[in-house]
Parts: sequence; structure tokens; C-alpha cells
Amino acid sequence: MLTDSLEEFLHYIRIERGLAKNTLISYERDLIVYIEYLSDHQNIKKWNDVERNHILKFLHHLNDTGKSTASITRMTSTLRSFHQQLIREKEVDHDATLHIDTPKKTRTLPDILSAEEINLLLNLEITDALSMRNSAMIELMYATGIRVSEMIGLKVTDLHLMMGFVRCLGKGEKERIIPLGDIASEAVEKYLLEARPELIKKNQNEAYLFVNHHGRPLTRQGFWKILKKIALDVGLNKKITPHMLRHSFATHLLENGADLRAVQEMLGHADISTTQIYTHVTKLRLKDIYDQFHPRA
Repeated sequence: MLTDSLEEFLHYIRIERGLAKNTLISYERDLIVYIEYLSDHQNIKKWNDVERNHILKFLHHLNDTGKSTASITRMTSTLRSFHQQLIREKEVDHDATLHIDTPKKTRTLPDILSAEEINLLLNLEITDALSMRNSAMIELMYATGIRVSEMIGLKVTDLHLMMGFVRCLGKGEKERIIPLGDIASEAVEKYLLEARPELIKKNQNEAYLFVNHHGRPLTRQGFWKILKKIALDVGLNKKITPHMLRHSFATHLLENGADLRAVQEMLGHADISTTQIYTHVTKLRLKDIYDQFHPRA
């Protein structure tokens, strides 16, 4: 059966390549769609029967059903990895993905917040333990550029406030150390000393840094709701997402002269081309400033 090879492949990328759980789920979902297409539309029974034209028809099928260029690009990459594994395991005697071009991915520039908008978020009124926690979270995210999934995964032991850094586990369980500025350190320390003990009264052994009002680990959805409410409360009239804090962190660093490699390291990007998207944002903003202020623009 075609699905037998899928299980072997998933085991391989989980053990040998150490990919993140969400990446594994994406691989599995893509390959299930692929296998169903081969079985239902091409009547393929064995992997060695798959040829280049079958894959091309499948990719055209995805395009015809409205899949985005990004989705088809990801699928093409998945199929290459999968078929190369089939060759390694000697299940096939040829690579059906050979000479299949990856569609050009149109990269959209990330939405960011201006320094003024960031200040609005950071200057929220602190009235209780929860608002103190919220302030610490936003300060931490903007100070480090970590993903929301990484932030909610932080444990108290990951903080090194005296040394001024935080230890973070990113995609594929890769560890990185990120500097933590004085203001963010103070906000997190204040939360640790004054707010967190109150929130974990009924759950004293909780290891995770940021908790909800029940003293349990905060979820991604929980933080998303908190951020939306804060944006509304401070009068930020735009659609805001947690990832915009990460985008703003990177863009503002580069605008102020930070080294691209250093920003790549702090963001945990495997490929510097991913980080380079932020240089395009800074160039566009420079052009806007020029157009606005130069008398002969």
C-alpha cells in the first residue's frame, strides 16, 4: 500500500531530521492529499509506477482547485523529500520529481507596527496581576522577537535576568539565546515577584512562566485575545496579530543599524534569505520618509 511508505517517511523525518511537530503535521497532511489523488485519479498502486507527468497533473490539480502559490511550493518541496526517501529505501528506481520546477513564490512584505504604535501597546495601564502579566509579555515579545508559541513555552528556568538574556526553544527544538533589554527585564521581574505568585496560588508547582487566571499555562489563542483587547483599549485602530510584534522587532533593529546576521540569529531563521525580507521593509519606509520630507521629492 502507498500509505505504508508514508509512515516510514514520517518516522524518518521525525527521528533523523528532528523536525517540529507542526512541520510533521504539514508533511503528513500534504502527503495524504497526494496519495489520495494518485489512488483516485491516476489509479496508482505502487510507488515505482509514479512518473513525472503524474506529479505535474497533481500540481495542476492543486492550482485548479484554488491552492495558493505558497501552498503548491510547499507541496513540491514535500514531494521532493518524500520521493528522495523512496529512492534511499530502494522502493523506486527513479526520481519522479526530477526537473519539476518550483513555482515562484510571491513574498508579501510583513505588516509591522510603528514605534509610536508599539509605545501605545507598551504603555498600557497596570491595575492588577493580569495587566502586569500582559505588560511583561508584550515587553518580552518586542524585546526579543520570539514567536508566540515560543513565549508561551518559556519556563521560569529559561530566564536569566541577572545576565540579561532568555533561553528559547524554537522550531525543531533548536535552542537559542536572546538578549533581553533592561526595560523588558524589569517588566518580567516585576511580574515574577508581584503578579505570578498571586496567579499560581492554586497551582504552586507550575513551571511555565506565563499563566492564565487559573494558574495554568497560557495558550496561543489566549494571548491572541489578550493582545486584541489591549490594542482596542489603547485605541490602536488596526488589525493586530502576535507575529506583528516579531516583525516590528526585526524591522526596527535593522532600521537602527543592526547587523543582518545578528537579527537572523535572534529570530532563529535557518536561512538568511528569510531575514532579508525585513531589509525590503526598511527600504520602503526610507522611501516614504524621503517622499514625505525632501523638498524636491
